[in-house]
Amino acid sequence: MATTTNYGWTTPDDTALVKDGASAIRTLGSSVDTTTKNLNPETTLGDLSFRSSTSNVNTRLGIGSSAQVLTVAGGVPTWATPAAGGGMTVIASGNLSGSSVDLTTISQDYKNLQLILRDFYSTNVCLTRIRLNNNSTANNYRQIGSFSSAANYSTPDSAFFISDQANQQDNSSAGNHCVFNIFDYANTTTKTIIQTNFGYSYSSGTPSVGTIAGYWITTDNIDQINIAPTSGTWAGGSYILYGVK
Repeated sequence: MATTTNYGWTTPDDTALVKDGASAIRTLGSSVDTTTKNLNPETTLGDLSFRSSTSNVNTRLGIGSSAQVLTVAGGVPTWATPAAGGGMTVIASGNLSGSSVDLTTISQDYKNLQLILRDFYSTNVCLTRIRLNNNSTANNYRQIGSFSSAANYSTPDSAFFISDQANQQDNSSAGNHCVFNIFDYANTTTKTIIQTNFGYSYSSGTPSVGTIAGYWITTDNIDQINIAPTSGTWAGGSYILYGVK
């Protein structure tokens, strides 16, 4: 019996008898029906199909879930939830009170952390101290700063200080603000880089802005942040900790 070029459907030979016509038509029709179904395996609204490894046979891909995207896995199309992109998620927030505020059990699921302090001040004229994992070991913290109203400095210490160490933040709601960035905080193979931007008033009332760059000498991952005045207790202010993707 003769066959078609592309799909191999059986057709009558030129010498076939007329009595075989009905059988030949049924055979050809069945072949067409089977091939058409193999090429169109969709059964449900939203289905897609793609060429499978078997010649002239397609594979049905059912519709994905809401918000999923079409991607490729293992060499074939598939629906998948898109990977999380950039963005910031609030991990913790509240008001500054007492002698210190501890942010504990910080999730390790982000790339960086950003701590924002607003309108913070204490009962005494003092510095603001930030420690990681409540670690107060001398020389574990190193930072260098550039300030609008004082000389730069570089020093190892037992904490990060939001100030230039030559002057102190006012003990009033004069508008002290700080953005404290901790990069790659879940990494346990290298030191942790810190970058701080701040603006505040000196005890003399002269405003200042500055930037501090530093690093934490240990290679521990960070799951706790301690925020405290170096003297007195918190009299006002708020904090918000973001996880950054």
